[in-house]
Amino acid sequence: MVSNSSIFGKIFWLLIRPFSFVLALNGRNQINRAFPMRNLILWLVLLTSLLLTGCVKYDVGLNFDNSNSGEFVQHIKLGERLTSFSGDSVYEWLNSIERRARQLEGKAQRISQEEIIVTIPFSSGRELQEKFNEFFNSHTNQPSESVQSKSDSELPKIESNVLLEQNNFLVLVQNRLIYDLDLRSLALIASKGNVLANAGSILDLEFSLKTPWGAKNIQLTETAIEPEKNGNQLVWKLQPGQLNHIEAVFWLPSPLGIGALLITLFVLGGLYLRYNFMPDPKIQFSPKAATIQKQ
Repeated sequence: MVSNSSIFGKIFWLLIRPFSFVLALNGRNQINRAFPMRNLILWLVLLTSLLLTGCVKYDVGLNFDNSNSGEFVQHIKLGERLTSFSGDSVYEWLNSIERRARQLEGKAQRISQEEIIVTIPFSSGRELQEKFNEFFNSHTNQPSESVQSKSDSELPKIESNVLLEQNNFLVLVQNRLIYDLDLRSLALIASKGNVLANAGSILDLEFSLKTPWGAKNIQLTETAIEPEKNGNQLVWKLQPGQLNHIEAVFWLPSPLGIGALLITLFVLGGLYLRYNFMPDPKIQFSPKAATIQKQ
């Protein structure tokens, strides 16, 4: 699902919004003669790179306890230079993140005005897909239709989709995670299609996967992102301006399968004890046995 109101698109819009006055000056003939449009874009990129370098740190993590329990966590930290330029719009955006988390039965911890940690639980692979994709592609808590359409037209289009394929093997579940995040619209492009600057100098984006027994990264192409391994956690550095494709395979314990196996073993154990270490009830409670007991 494509949404112009994607979180990553909103971040980028907040970053470049303070410099919209530069493009507005392009409409004046006097400025046009002194600074052609190409130079204005270049100046815009340079100003953004110099003033907003490292302005946004956004970490997204999937944490699994077992096949029926987990959570995904977002840690957002905004630089002081961004908040000083964007003002109240940044804080309102963080407030909307809190509201969206509560709608998905999550919670938000506000570390400071510029930093927030959002945690949203899930109890199955299907619920993870629904909540994750809804969170990052949500149209909820948007302004009125006219204001929303105007705001959406200013945002770059971002595609974000997570897919979790699961195969149950009784006590274990094999999981294949596929995550696609299209950040190509975040690249700053010149009129001839040449990239003037990479948004990576402004956005610090990471995606992590943590499981009880670790995960194996599947690298389909040579240009695929190679994750860093930290114990049972894999961390991918997302690339703004590019199509990010992540695949990983991991195993999880199945509480339902383990519970069913324990119940089966308990019943079999009871039957074994019953017929091997206890007298047969047919003999114990037969009429002859009852007569002997009375005598």
